[in-house]
Amino acid sequence: MIKASRRNVLHLTGGVIAASSLPRVACALDYPTRPVRLVAPFPPGGVTDLFARLIGQPLSERLGQSVVVENRAGAGGNVGTENVVRAAPDGYTLLLLTVSNAINQTLYKNLTFDILRDIVPIASINRGMGVLEVHPSFPAQTGPEFIAYAKAHPGKINYASSGVGSTPHVYAELFKAMAGVDLVAVHYRGTGPALIDVLPGQVPVMFDTVATSIEHIKAGRLRPLGVTAATRSPVLPDVPTISEFLPGYEATAWQGIGAPRNTPVDIVERLHREINLCVADPKFVARTLELGYAPFTSTRAEFTDLVAASTEKWAKVIAAANLKAE
Repeated sequence: MIKASRRNVLHLTGGVIAASSLPRVACALDYPTRPVRLVAPFPPGGVTDLFARLIGQPLSERLGQSVVVENRAGAGGNVGTENVVRAAPDGYTLLLLTVSNAINQTLYKNLTFDILRDIVPIASINRGMGVLEVHPSFPAQTGPEFIAYAKAHPGKINYASSGVGSTPHVYAELFKAMAGVDLVAVHYRGTGPALIDVLPGQVPVMFDTVATSIEHIKAGRLRPLGVTAATRSPVLPDVPTISEFLPGYEATAWQGIGAPRNTPVDIVERLHREINLCVADPKFVARTLELGYAPFTSTRAEFTDLVAASTEKWAKVIAAANLKAE
């Protein structure tokens, strides 16, 4: 009988442990070996769907596998998000993560998932801003005039919302709280239906994304009074930020890519690098700017912090305004 030395035992044990980890390592190194599914949790044709496809094409080229965009709409983005949360954490199911996810965490009381716990933020891709706009017939010509007029007519001014808890809705509620004005929300099922009533002046005020209102503003069909970001928009350089006349106001949207929790770190890091390179590509930059958004890259830690900070910020606004999902 041959007695194994302690060194040999340790050597053999280490070999077994290393061998047992090979499949996971190989999986990460070989990734991806088949198409990757990118879930856009909103209907086709919207901004979320558009950016999912805009990032999907160059990412496909960099990964060497197709990135297939799948629209899973419903419950303000929660249906698609839950589909990703329940997916295998193998890097083959990704989520087009947006500020709506941060808002929904408080807006919906019975979610079966926690966005901060169950989704790993991989990489940011853009930041967007809203715009406070009025019909040209509205008496106020500037932001300060608008606040003064609203204070003189409490509860008499209607504003169009693209839905309870939508980004334009929470932008408006934050504005109301900080400006001390009483505006009445008129909710629609999306930006398109809301604009149908705003453009003829039936509802005279709206907080909208710059991306969906820019052409109407340029054509003079809507008058912009202020943008919601901390800095002016490059496509509306003459429009002040709301913070210029309402100090401290800031509200922006963002989009990025996330994955189910427990997705291997090697895969997450690979995706992070490749997505950042896609966002830095001149073609992506140009198209993003055309759409009224700004390309936005960050470290994984910075993106994770942004998701958490947005969730906390909008939770306070939702609670203060007593907003509830319809």
